[in-house]
Amino acid sequence: MNLSSDDFPCADNPRYVGHDVVGDIHGCTGSLIQLLGILGYVKKGGVFQYHNQSKPRQLVFLGDILDRGPKIREAILILREMVEAGSAQIIMGNHEYSALGYTTLIPDSRVPDGNSSTYVRAHNDSHTRSIQETLDQFANHPKDWSDTLRWLYDWPLVLQFKHFRVAHACWDSRLVKEFSTRRPDLTIDSQFLIESGDYRNFAGQFMNRTTRGVSLLLPDNQSMTSIDGYTRRTFRVKFWVDDAERYGDIEFQPDRLNPSLADQKVSVKEKDYLPFYGPEQRPLFVGHYWLEGTPAPLLKNIACLDYSAVKNGKLVAYRMNTETHLLAGNFVWVNAIN
Repeated sequence: MNLSSDDFPCADNPRYVGHDVVGDIHGCTGSLIQLLGILGYVKKGGVFQYHNQSKPRQLVFLGDILDRGPKIREAILILREMVEAGSAQIIMGNHEYSALGYTTLIPDSRVPDGNSSTYVRAHNDSHTRSIQETLDQFANHPKDWSDTLRWLYDWPLVLQFKHFRVAHACWDSRLVKEFSTRRPDLTIDSQFLIESGDYRNFAGQFMNRTTRGVSLLLPDNQSMTSIDGYTRRTFRVKFWVDDAERYGDIEFQPDRLNPSLADQKVSVKEKDYLPFYGPEQRPLFVGHYWLEGTPAPLLKNIACLDYSAVKNGKLVAYRMNTETHLLAGNFVWVNAIN
């Protein structure tokens, strides 16, 4: 990678005249192939590439390729071919991060009876349910699964281009800058993964915030059950609101807070905890948040491209050129066909 003017690794390749950023796929390979066709990518030599090689474009995938959908292994194979051929780049989502944690033992964690060990991501019912579809689809392809897990370590956590940035869930400038200093290639290794199992240290804070976003605890030990059946004691919040007053000003998730919670005051401590991505920063693309409706920018410089494809929503892309303000007309999508 070259270095940009602010000494952050730059992912641009001068060969490409533009980029097409694609949201969470979750094994919806049929929708992926349809979207690639609409965007102008065709198979050449068995690999999807932009049809006009005199003015080539490059795909950028926002992670969350694994879990939930019907053709996870097929999606991984298509994307790997593109990344290795240079027609695409990809960053890690929380589901890839979770897969690494679910399959990685913490060293010296064997209990005294010798029959059990501890994984970075605990093998509880909730975590197992999340990854089970992936495990089932790779069950008869163990070599493909082990190769995929090794390949995930090559996926950067964030990327910065001349005209835009990508992160799966959140770009926290302080944490990203520190990460780029510690890990200049913007990837993790097994040691960083193991360290990230402890949210009290930098690795845990960075991985959780970058791949899962920013969450606040519900007050008074309350919990809520989301539409996907998971019970949570936190709610997801926006990281682009400065000096929010109420929870309702910052909540950002499909499951809306009830009116009394939405009216809850944001404390000074909570305000200090929240990062802020300002309007002066270059456009940022994220996935992760299960949006619905017609794809459009959240702000002039922030767009979420996850429109719930695996839940019969839309698989969405944005055609990024050199604009500084994101344009509604540059969103491209297909209705999910899986």
